[in-house]
Amino acid sequence: MFKYNNIEFQWLGHDGFKIKDMEKDLVIYTDPYKISNQGDIQKDAQIILISHNHFDHLSIDDISKISNENTKIIAPQECETKLKETKCNDIKIVKPGETINVLDTKIEIVPAYNTNKNFHPKEDNKVGYILTLQNTRIYHSGDTDEISEMKEFKPDIALVPVSGTYVMDPHEAAHAINELLKPKLFAIPMHYNSIVGTSKDAEKFKNLVKICDVKIL
Repeated sequence: MFKYNNIEFQWLGHDGFKIKDMEKDLVIYTDPYKISNQGDIQKDAQIILISHNHFDHLSIDDISKISNENTKIIAPQECETKLKETKCNDIKIVKPGETINVLDTKIEIVPAYNTNKNFHPKEDNKVGYILTLQNTRIYHSGDTDEISEMKEFKPDIALVPVSGTYVMDPHEAAHAINELLKPKLFAIPMHYNSIVGTSKDAEKFKNLVKICDVKIL
């Protein structure tokens, strides 16, 4: 658990986070996967952000653990059919380049893709998200490599994968942070200790990042 500026971050494993704006009492989840009843996990999701359609990011079972009849789900086109299995009626389909406002929260949809492997092709329009909470820009990258578009994101806090194999490895992720994203506040590693990657990857990433503090959750 990590708190900054009335925003609470809880890592749920893999690319999953519970992000709470305590001032607005707003609860946002990202890519819930294999979440347990840890801490205060309950059916309290007001917004769920899904980055793409792979099973470890779009998990109907995990969505059911945190969603209720009022939950709003944001996801790219490739997720639409699978999401019909949920009990959520408010599903917003998005694509890179769009900006939406949900529950008085600005959400920018940005590209997420591989440049040197084929697990996440650019043409699939898989996504990452930039949330603005309490005047703080929070970037959740989804599954991505280091991409040129990152220069334009200008996050305050960046949540990035570090496991390698399907996404950036610690060296690539640190380079993306140091040279492209340049977050003003913090970087938080994700995408390890689940499918691939270990805590050693997170520690290696932390040691390589020079431009900002790194919080390992």
